[in-house]
Amino acid sequence: MVLRAAVVLSSSKLCSKALRFYSTDIVGANPMLVRNFIHSALYHPEHGYFSKRSGPVGVLESSIRFNQLEGRSAYMKYLDKLYKMHDISWFTPVELFKPWYAYAIAESILRTANLSVPLKIYEIGGGSGTCAKCILDYMMLNAPPKVYSSMKYTCVEISPSLAQKQRETIGEVQTHLSKFNVECRDATDRSRWGKKETQPCWVIMLEVLDNLPHDLVYAPNQASTWMEVWLQKDNDSQVSEVYKPIQDSLISRCMEIIGTDIDDPSRGRKFISNIVSRIFPKSRRAWLPTGCLKLLETLHSALPNMSLIASDFSYLPDVTIGGDRAPLVSSKKDGKTVDHSSYLDAKGDADIFFPTDFWLLERIDHACSGFSNQIKKPGAFKPLKKRRTITLDSAAFMEEFGLPVKTRTKDGYNPLLDDFRNTKFYLSVPTHNTK
Repeated sequence: MVLRAAVVLSSSKLCSKALRFYSTDIVGANPMLVRNFIHSALYHPEHGYFSKRSGPVGVLESSIRFNQLEGRSAYMKYLDKLYKMHDISWFTPVELFKPWYAYAIAESILRTANLSVPLKIYEIGGGSGTCAKCILDYMMLNAPPKVYSSMKYTCVEISPSLAQKQRETIGEVQTHLSKFNVECRDATDRSRWGKKETQPCWVIMLEVLDNLPHDLVYAPNQASTWMEVWLQKDNDSQVSEVYKPIQDSLISRCMEIIGTDIDDPSRGRKFISNIVSRIFPKSRRAWLPTGCLKLLETLHSALPNMSLIASDFSYLPDVTIGGDRAPLVSSKKDGKTVDHSSYLDAKGDADIFFPTDFWLLERIDHACSGFSNQIKKPGAFKPLKKRRTITLDSAAFMEEFGLPVKTRTKDGYNPLLDDFRNTKFYLSVPTHNTK
């Protein structure tokens, strides 16, 4: 089974105010890059999908007792019942499989953290606070007492409503409060991080990369150079794309890191020859993870000794929007999921989420850590790397660090392992052999 979002979406009420927030309002009088359009559609303080949407993320009052369910059919019926009961957009994996999902993350941290210094964890986009609470629970129950007593857990959350929800969730356990803090701000804003923090720390990002703004580049045929895509209103106040030579610094850096693999998923396959491209001209479109690049540049600058755990979708089915690494744009209408054929249909009432190319994520991570600027040692075949990285299927991660038996039904079906095959975990830790 392949999931299209965090889990199968259910019915939810649309905000009438958001429905009046058309793409023309987002663009305004001045042209804007696609990434800025996406950022506004998702995070505008008044009309953005995540900012004032009523209850987009569900919270379960108690954990699902998977061992009491007969199998997949019983699980899906139970899940459908939960959605109708809560009337929300989705349950995240960390919520569906609490506490076991977060416990696996906590265990992976315990196994590799330097416990001689106080444990410090940052979570980017903490959702309802379930992950933070469960990790604090796990440390309280399983870590050496000094680890729990001295640890600090900070959620960096752009949504004020979710930030408040996180405070409420953590407040369910009194002893957690002194160890937890939520900062309502944009994690990509370097100035909000303050001075560089040189101590080791951990950064957790669950289903964050898929909602980060992307840029779009376009070429009229295979032999043409890429151009950046801007959006502007025409005389009839309709929004249209405008193509300009690559000048934006963030787009330029992203293309430099990606290199010739920008729209070549086979990694190494040569581009079609110029002769064939002239005979069969075909336009090209590619989505660039510039939001991911900006976030990792910020994190590596502010937290140079961070260890990173990120989980997201490696691919999405049923995407009809054009371009390599194109997003799925989905909203609700009459209680049913509606997929849009254009990203411009996002009007504050639609989720915009992208697949994560984990090969590119690793490349961007290394580049932001300073790997691309390293000088080769005499006699070395490769430049030195500042990070040790690994990408694991979610099932492999859970089998290594978690307790899959806790999410198994009576007939052996395990939704944690079986239903998230299009998701992966990315782990990145600093290395000390760069001198």
